[in-house]
Parts: sequence; C-alpha cells; structure tokens
Amino acid sequence: MSHGPLMLDLAGTSLSPLEREMLQHPAAGGVILFGRNYESPRQIAELIGQIHQARRPSLLVAVDQEGGRVQRFREGFTRLPPPAWLGVRYAAQPRQGKRDAELIGWLMAAELRAVGVDFSFAPVLDIDRGISEVIGDRALHASPQVVADFGCAWMRGVHQAGMAAVGKHFPGHGGVSEDSHLALPVDRREVELLLEQDLLPFRRLIDNGLEAIMPAHVVYERAAPELAGFSRFWLAEVLRGQLGFQGVIFSDDLSMNAAHEAGSYGERAALALEAGCDMILVCNDPQGAAEVLQSLEAYSDPVSQMRLIRMHGRRSYRRDQLHLEPKWAEALALVAEFEGNPSLDLNFS
Repeated sequence: MSHGPLMLDLAGTSLSPLEREMLQHPAAGGVILFGRNYESPRQIAELIGQIHQARRPSLLVAVDQEGGRVQRFREGFTRLPPPAWLGVRYAAQPRQGKRDAELIGWLMAAELRAVGVDFSFAPVLDIDRGISEVIGDRALHASPQVVADFGCAWMRGVHQAGMAAVGKHFPGHGGVSEDSHLALPVDRREVELLLEQDLLPFRRLIDNGLEAIMPAHVVYERAAPELAGFSRFWLAEVLRGQLGFQGVIFSDDLSMNAAHEAGSYGERAALALEAGCDMILVCNDPQGAAEVLQSLEAYSDPVSQMRLIRMHGRRSYRRDQLHLEPKWAEALALVAEFEGNPSLDLNFS
C-alpha cells in the first residue's frame, strides 16, 4: 500500500480503534502530532511506533517543532529559542550565526528522530515585516538575505541529523496582519515585490536541497484570486516552473478558517490536489478527515508517492546516547545563552 494524500491528526496519547482504522485507509499517508498527543519521550516514541507499524510503507509522522512558542513537545525536550532570537544573533555576527543555525537545526531534528518523528514543519521562511501577529517571532528577520542565509545553515544541521526540511509559508505570510487560522488574509502587494523579496529564501533553500514546502493560506490578489495552496499560478507556474522545485508540496491545514471559502472538505481537498499539492492536512476535525478519506478513496498519484518517500527519516538516534554526539554540548551551550537572555532586542510591536 502506497502513501495516500491525507495527513490527519489524533485525539490523544494513544491510538483508538477508529483512528487505527482511519490510518489503514488507502487515502491516509501521514499523521501530524500536537501537544495533546504528548506526555513524555517514552510515551510519544511508543505512539509513533504504533503509527509506523499500522501499515507498509509506514505512514509519515510530523510535528510543528519550530522553537519558541511553536514547540509541541516540551517536557523532556530542549526548550528551543524562537527563530527571531537566532536571527538577531545572526545579523550581529553572521559567521557565528551560521554555526548557531546549524546547531539548533541539528538539535531539533536529532531529538525528534530519537523518538521516531520523520520531520518537523520547519523552517519558517516568512519575512518579518512587523505586521503579522501569527508569524511574529516565528520569523527569523526582516532581511530576506538573512532569512535565506540562516535557513540554509539551519537546513544543513537538519540534514546532518537525517531529517528532511519543510519551508513555509510560500510565497510569504509576513505581509498580512490577519491570522489565517481565524480569517482570510489578503496580500495586496505587487507580484514583482513578492518575487524579488519574499521568494528569495525559498529560492535559496530550493537550490540547496529543500525537500518540501507548505504554501500560505493567503490570497495574493494581484497574482491570483484563490489561496496560494489552491492556486496553480503559485504552485505550478511559480514554484514548480520558475523555481524548479521538485519536492513535496504540503497544504496548510484545510480546517483553518481561511480555507472555508473553498467549499466542503472534499472540495477543498480536490482543489488543493488539482493545484499541485502532494499531501493535504486536515486537523482538529475527525469528521472532516473522514469526509476527505471517503472522497479520495480511489485517488492515486504515483509522482506524489515517489516524492513523499523522501520525507521518511534517514537516521536514528538512541535518546540515551544523544549526549555523546559531538554537537550536543555546543548546542546546549547556545540554548543556555537563550535561557539567560531570552529577549535580546527583538523590537516586536
């Protein structure tokens, strides 16, 4: 059985019989984990083992472990600095900043691989324009060049730990104030500005081997009338065509309010896949996920299935031996600096 196109979520810390049945559906392809699924490193490793054993090839397991306020696994994991804290350090000392980025990328990925997570939905490649509350300190910096340089270094560390990277939110969420979880953001900037500035980090990471991208639930009205994740202009013409991206395209969560205008869950799923997404996410709505599974029961895309294989973790760590890794002490020393000075000069309104 190959990877299906749907990534769904779970209600708690163990698999229910209904969830196990849903994971065995041919349209299922992965699971995204949240804080509600986590109790301890041992528990989450057991849960991920059950997910991986549910079928062959094993389902992909992902999590949002960006650092800062978006870190689903906390107790028993290292508290990761927010990207903006690292961006300030990088701008002040680029050479050391690249090493910082590599260390934090490795640390994040190594701890997740030690419990079986295949990948994290990171890094955030949005530009900090000082107006997006939902992005805020999740963005590295206001300079596209700094974001690109840091992102490439961070991705090197992730790759060293045997994990794929997912750049988000293409083509850039930093130019709107609305939170797409709650409303429909509309970016009214000229397309040329987006292509020149916001796409720079995506272009650089693609050129350096970025495996996956997640588009934004944002309408860029001067380019196309639909959300970027439902737009053939952004996904086929720009991302695949102009940028030459050959990796996986994940939709953002189809249960977010910004996606509601696209219709029912089945209609949203069809639109996202037709636009060019390889895998779609439905979170926090089991009935919606069941609707998508039913609507995609006969769906098959061999090209997407080949792309998705690259998202499996490529190296395993023993959690009790992570401290023996050469980068471990250096990475923890960097985290200790954050703990001692967590604010720096972030200048967030």
